[in-house]
Amino acid sequence: MAELELNYYILFANYTHGLALQELLKKEKLTARIAPTPRSIQGELSCGMSLLVKQEEIEAVRSFLERSGAEYHSIVEMPCQIQPKRDRFC
Repeated sequence: MAELELNYYILFANYTHGLALQELLKKEKLTARIAPTPRSIQGELSCGMSLLVKQEEIEAVRSFLERSGAEYHSIVEMPCQIQPKRDRFC
């Protein structure tokens, strides 16, 4: 059985904090893609924007967050919901 791929969503109180963190991560050569926050983890946050980080990058991103003091609300781990073969029938 294949190992479950995990994604990590960095949540924010507002869009400005998310864009600022994405720019900081780019400068550090770390990848974080802007993504809508899944409703199941959005909670009280009304921003609706998150940064999506792949499993292989999360430790470097966490280390950067500790060093930089960048603003964010939380990091939530979720199974990958992206299904690249969802439109294929054969």
